Amino acid sequence: MQNKAFILQRICIYAGKQIDPNSDIQVKEVLNSVLGIKLPQRRTLNESLAIANNEHDIIGLLMKYRNVD
Repeated sequence: MQNKAFILQRICIYAGKQIDPNSDIQVKEVLNSVLGIKLPQRRTLNESLAIANNEHDIIGLLMKYRNVD
């Protein structure tokens, strides 16, 4: 399994700035404002990310980061 710090580094490269991948607000802002990705509305952000997983590589990285212990 990949190192959590390495995944975070890759996320920040895509985002173009430091973000906290566990912050729903920051994740939504980066996806929408920086990358132009509109997530489907679901009960949780994790559900929305799972549905939109094929939209951009950063979404898969966010999901990995949130699931790594």
